[in-house]
Parts: sequence; structure tokens; C-alpha cells
Amino acid sequence: MKLNRKLKMGMVGGGPGAFIGEVHRKASSLDHGIDFVAGAFDINPKKSKQMGRELLLDPRRVYGTYQQMIEGERKLAPGKRIDFVAITTPNNWHFPIARDFLKAGFHVMCEKPMTINVKEAKELQKLVKKS
Repeated sequence: MKLNRKLKMGMVGGGPGAFIGEVHRKASSLDHGIDFVAGAFDINPKKSKQMGRELLLDPRRVYGTYQQMIEGERKLAPGKRIDFVAITTPNNWHFPIARDFLKAGFHVMCEKPMTINVKEAKELQKLVKKS
């Protein structure tokens, strides 16, 4: 399916001082097909908000937690909400964040490793097939 618009990207992780989040933000802009529009950038909500200001994001789309991000983005109309989320957190957070976004109906792009064990990877695989 071809969209007549850019994809809307959100990010969990990649807050102040984080290397890999910046890499993903830069890479997402290379072909001009993605707009970076939302995020929950740090486990500390104040740092998340700070990062949102630095990135010039709409403050209403900068969340204190990834759970708040899921809730906030789900309230937006399709085409306005994020199309996918990039997960750039420490490895131990990849599974719960990916699981929760998948369950909420969002596409997920996860920094490697996908999970920290095979059991979690298989659970995510099942969720992807369902969604």
C-alpha cells in the first residue's frame, strides 16, 4: 500500500546523551520519507521533555513514559498518530516496550537485540503474526 504522505515516526529512548537514538533520528531523515513527530526519550520525564524541546517537537507529543505515549498516540486519528515506533532503549527494555506497542496496534522497529532471551523473542514473534 502506497501512502500519499510521509511515515510518522516516534521513538522510545534516545534521550539526552544517548548515542543510538541520534543515529536512528539521522538515518530516518535520509530519504525524506519519514517525519519524526513523537517520543518518550528518557525514564526521567523531565529529561524526556528536555529532549523534545531540543528536537523542536510539539510538546503534546513528548511523553513522560512509553505507556503515556501509547495512550496519547492511540487517541489521535489514523494518519495523525505515529505509524511506527523506534525502540532505542537499553536492551532489557526492548521486550516490554515492543510487546506493549504491538498490542496497541503500532508497528515496531527495535534496536538490536530484539530481546534478551529466546522466550521473549518467540512471544514477540507471535504478537507480530497476530497484529
